[in-house]
Amino acid sequence: MTTSTRGASKAPAVLVLEDGRIFRGRAYGAVGETFGEAVFSTGMTGYQETLTDPSYAHQIVVATAPQIGNTGWNDEDDESRRIWVSGYVVRDPARVPSNWRAKRSLDDELVAQDIVGISGIDTRALTRHLRERGSMRSGIFSGEAVAAESELVARVQAQPHMKGASLYEEVATKETYVVPAVGEKKFTVAAIDLGIKGMTPHRMAQRGIEVHVLPATASVDEVYAVEPDGVFFSNGPGDPATADGPVALMTAVLERRTPLFGICFGNQILGRALGFGTYKLKYGHRGINQPVQDRTTGKVEVTAHNHGFAVDAPLDKVSETKFGRAEVSHVCLNDDVVEGLQLLDQPAFSVQYHPEAAAGPHDAAYLFDRFVSLMEGQRA
Repeated sequence: MTTSTRGASKAPAVLVLEDGRIFRGRAYGAVGETFGEAVFSTGMTGYQETLTDPSYAHQIVVATAPQIGNTGWNDEDDESRRIWVSGYVVRDPARVPSNWRAKRSLDDELVAQDIVGISGIDTRALTRHLRERGSMRSGIFSGEAVAAESELVARVQAQPHMKGASLYEEVATKETYVVPAVGEKKFTVAAIDLGIKGMTPHRMAQRGIEVHVLPATASVDEVYAVEPDGVFFSNGPGDPATADGPVALMTAVLERRTPLFGICFGNQILGRALGFGTYKLKYGHRGINQPVQDRTTGKVEVTAHNHGFAVDAPLDKVSETKFGRAEVSHVCLNDDVVEGLQLLDQPAFSVQYHPEAAAGPHDAAYLFDRFVSLMEGQRA
């Protein structure tokens, strides 16, 4: 939730955590108040893609890179129709953007979209605090919204938790739209929008796929009305334990044995459809430098992440499910969190991270080729 006014960027501001920790700085972006789950992102670049990623809905994002805003804001790199973060926390905002593509400053864009932020705080200390205590409810208050500390802490503690939050319908498209194939059309994919990033259908289009992006509430009949060669389930925000509708839809797709690919929230949906549980991570994985091993090849990838929940599936064995055998295909090398699943008896797989690489490394681009191979195999 955000209430704000424009301008007055030098107003005093405070970041308040639910455990009572207070950080004082100056307003950055819009002035007012906002609430969300405080999380940190370790990416050195790509703040525009981060801020417009729908998976960050209802979160106050802390940038661990010390200086933010150097490249300004352009009109090409947005991953969705708007900024989705509830608030933004930076240490040292750039005074002047310096990039030939920049149209305006990051500060100006935050003001234009009424995003309340804070600058000038010790983001290293804040990140260490969140690593030790875990992601937590928080609020940013600036200008006239600043009040007594006890009052602000009480207001933060009255906010809802991320655990149990159903957010994917809030960020998803309301109407189906089509991203045409680049060059010769080879396949048709129905993509379920749970918070999809714009680069994802683009990566598929580059491979000759016509992508029909459907609302999160799409029915089985609506999915198969586009005569898909494959079905894709996107990333998205919130607790996957609340996503009974997408789980039921994925179950129907698996029953038809249609080639299936999911990322991030889509990985958690596949986990639930296969009978595994999900759980909330202490502080999550967010950034563009997370090491993941593809256990099917042994290759280690540096990958882009944005998730606070994970699938609870065994790492040491193949599991029997109602759709055949399943195994963990990818694992995070920092903490052994499940980062991918695959079925061994039908064409379906998923990963927890972001192979579209916006922003981020391109190590995982092969996963879109793997999806193409599944559809080619099914067609053959």
